[in-house]
Amino acid sequence: MLPLLQPGEEILLDSNAYREIVPQVGDIVVTTHRDALRAGFAHRRELIIIKRITAINEDGSCFLAGDNPDESTDSRHWGTVKVKDILGKVTSRFA
Repeated sequence: MLPLLQPGEEILLDSNAYREIVPQVGDIVVTTHRDALRAGFAHRRELIIIKRITAINEDGSCFLAGDNPDESTDSRHWGTVKVKDILGKVTSRFA
């Protein structure tokens, strides 16, 4: 599957999305990749990533995956993300 977002596209982010509602499988979210050093991004202390929620565990953590699994670094590599660590939900994208 090709990535949903292409270079040069911009997104609109709802940073309040999960204050009153719970995330849903299929939501596209933005979070900070806290393990950027281990993932090979030593030059970036904090890396902002955009991924799709593919599963939600009973403890409230989310499994995030990229739309292009052959080229994506995601929860298969660095584990789940807590809802409180999600910066927001992507609501729109613009070319």
